[in-house]
Amino acid sequence: MPEELKQLLWRLADTLRGKMDADDFRDYILGFIFYKYLSERMHSYADEILEPDGITYLDIDEDKKADKEILFHVRAEAIDTLGYYLKPSELFGALASRTNAEGKAHFILDELAKILNNIEQSTMGTASEEEFSHLFEDLDLRSSKLGKTEDEKNKLVVRVMQHLDQINFDLDNLQNDVLGDAYEYLIGKFASGAGKKAGEFYTPQQVSTVLARLVTVGKKRIKNAYDPTCGSGSLLLRVVKEVESLGKIYGQESNPTTYNLCRMNMIMHDKKFYQFEIKNEDTLERPQHLDMRFEAIVANPPFSAEWSASPLFMTDERFAAYGKLAPRSTADFAFVQHMIYQLDDKGTMACVLPHGVLFRGGAEGHIREYLIKEKNYLDAVIGLPANIFYGTGIPTCIMVVKKKREHSDNVLFIDASQHFEKVKTQNFLRPQDIDKIVDTYKARTAEDKYSHVASLKEIAENDYNLNIPRYVDTFEEEEAVNLKAVAKELKKLDADMKATDATIEKFCKELGIESPF
Repeated sequence: MPEELKQLLWRLADTLRGKMDADDFRDYILGFIFYKYLSERMHSYADEILEPDGITYLDIDEDKKADKEILFHVRAEAIDTLGYYLKPSELFGALASRTNAEGKAHFILDELAKILNNIEQSTMGTASEEEFSHLFEDLDLRSSKLGKTEDEKNKLVVRVMQHLDQINFDLDNLQNDVLGDAYEYLIGKFASGAGKKAGEFYTPQQVSTVLARLVTVGKKRIKNAYDPTCGSGSLLLRVVKEVESLGKIYGQESNPTTYNLCRMNMIMHDKKFYQFEIKNEDTLERPQHLDMRFEAIVANPPFSAEWSASPLFMTDERFAAYGKLAPRSTADFAFVQHMIYQLDDKGTMACVLPHGVLFRGGAEGHIREYLIKEKNYLDAVIGLPANIFYGTGIPTCIMVVKKKREHSDNVLFIDASQHFEKVKTQNFLRPQDIDKIVDTYKARTAEDKYSHVASLKEIAENDYNLNIPRYVDTFEEEEAVNLKAVAKELKKLDADMKATDATIEKFCKELGIESPF
C-alpha cells in the first residue's frame, strides 16, 4: 500500500494540475491532502473517545443541546491531544459529500475557507497556537490561478476534493509515517519539476540520508535536532528515522510558504505540536534559538546567498571570535559560523555547501584557517557528485564539524563525486554510494582515489586550502600505448584490405565490368 498510495496521490495531483505551474499547484494539492489528514485524524480520535458511550462522531447532531455538550468535551480533549479541533460537519468527507458528481450543485469555496480558518481559530490561546497559526494562508481559494471565474475555481476545488475523498488514508492501520512519507514523496515530485525554485524548499532524500546518518553515528537517542534553513523539513525528519528516539525538532525558515509546508510535513509525519518548533524568520539576521545548543545539526543552506554582512555582526557572539565576516555576496560561512555557535559540545553538525567554500580566499580563507588552526572543529570534508540537487548542477560538498573530536590530529577527506547513478539529467546517490560514504567516515579509512586522512600539518602546508583534489588523487593515468601491437594491427588491416581488393577485382572480371582499382 505505501508505494501504491504515493503513486495514487501523484497521479491525482498531476491529472488535476491542468495548466497551473507545478510549484503553484503544489501548495493547493498538499494543502488539501493536509486538510483531509487533519479531518481523518480528528474523526478517528473522536470515535475513539466516544466509543465507551456507544456512539460515533458522525452520530452527533450539532444542533441538539445534549450533543453540543458532548462536542464541548470532545473539543477540549482534541485540543489537548491533537492541538486542533474540527466539528463533524467540518470534516473533509462531510464537505466532499455535499457536492454532486458534476461539481455544479454546491458552491463550497466560502464554506471551505471558513472551515480552514476555524481550524486555525480552534488553536488560539492554546499551546498549539504557533504550530497552526496562518497554516493555510497559501491556500488562496480566490486566486485566479484556480480559474478565471468563481465557477471555474469552485469546479476545480470540488474535483480535487472528490478525487481525494475516494482515497482511504486508513490511519488506524497504516504504520506511523507511511502517509507522511507519501506526503514527502509528493513534495519531492513537485521539486523535480520546479527547477531552480526547488532548492528553496527541498533537499533530495539521498542527500538527507547521508547528512542524517553522519550526525547520528554511534547514537540511538538524541535530545534534539536543528536545521537553521529547514525548508520543507525533510532533513530533520530524516534524522528522526535514523535514531530510536529524538527529544524535539527545531528549525527556522525564512520563506513563509515553505515555513507552512514544513509545519504541515511535521504534522503529517505524526509529530505532535509539542514535538517540534519551527520559526519563520531570517536565520542570520534574526536567529530564533540562540540560547539553545543542539546535539544534531543538519542543513542545506541556500548556496552563496547574499546577506547584509553588517559591521554590527562583529559584536555578535556567533561571528566575533573569527575576526572577519563572510562576504556580503556569499553567506556560506556565515551559516557555518551560526551552526557552530549553536552546536552542543557533544554534538555533530553536517552541512551541504558549494565547493567554493573549500578554497576561496579573503575573509573565507581566514575563517577556514581559524576554524581548523585555532578551534580544530573540522572533522571531515566529503565531495558529492555534480548535478545532484534540483535547479543547480554545481558540485557540492559536506562539511562535518564537531567541537569534541575523537580524531583531533587529522581531517578526513572523501571524494564521492564519481560514485552515482545518472537518471535522465539528474545524478543520484545509490544506497551503496551512501553506505560507502558513511562506512568510510565511521572507519576513517584511506582508500586510493576515494579517501585520505590528512594531518593538520598537511592542511597547514596547503595554507588551509581544503580543495579535495589536493588530498585525494583521482587522476587516472592513460594506458601506455604499445607501438609494436599497433604496428602489428595496422599490418593485419592492410593485408585484409588487399585481400578484399583482390576479391572485388576477381568478381569484376567474372562479370565483365571495369574494376574500380
